[in-house]
Order: sequence, then structure tokens, then C-alpha cells
Amino acid sequence: QGQLRESGGGSLQPGGSLSLSCAGSDSTRGSNHMAWFRQAPGKQREGIAAIPTRAGSAYYASSVRGRARLVRNYARDIIYFTLNNLKPEDSGMYYCAAGFLDSTNWFRPTSYRHWGQGTQVNVSA
Repeated sequence: QGQLRESGGGSLQPGGSLSLSCAGSDSTRGSNHMAWFRQAPGKQREGIAAIPTRAGSAYYASSVRGRARLVRNYARDIIYFTLNNLKPEDSGMYYCAAGFLDSTNWFRPTSYRHWGQGTQVNVSA
């Protein structure tokens, strides 16, 4: 852990927007996908967005599709995640992940070898 540097998060209001970024490192350069996961207390870690590290479109979980956008700066090895129209159920710890996937299991935690330390997001009025 700690091979990915996350930033963003904090306390936000319902209806607002969340912006997160995640920077890779030398140890993650062999990865072909990067992704965001989140975990609420007492719940399993949930994959919400993933993107190929070279070319291709992002994939989104149904819980965020239509509200989320994930883009990648290929030159700087950074991904940027935005989630709009926030809801209280979006609260949780958000983790960045990177790995070499040989399948389409984009939202399976075990598909990823590298993880960030997580950043807390709280959505409440």
C-alpha cells in the first residue's frame, strides 16, 4: 500500500460534487488499469470506476453511472474522478487501485495489486 497517492475527499453536501485524483508511481507502471473503489462501514469494498492505462474508455458501476466521470492524464500518470449529485450513500472510504488485468473483472478488488491508503468522503446536510 501507499504506492498510489490519492487527494481530494472530505465533507460534502448532498447534491454537491466530489473530485478525487490519484497519481501512480514507478512501482505501478506495469499496470494496465487503474480504478476507484469505495467502502462504507460494515460493507464490502465496491468498485465504482476503472480505466485502461493506455487507451480506452472508462467503465462505471451502476451505482455511479450517469453521475461519474473518470479521465486519465497519460503523460503524468494521474487519474481524475468526479462524482456529481452526491448522495449520503456515497459516503465511505475511497481507494485508488492499479493492476494488470487479464480479464474484464474491473471491479473485483483482487484484480488489483497496488492500492492507495484511502481518502474519507462524508456526504451529509
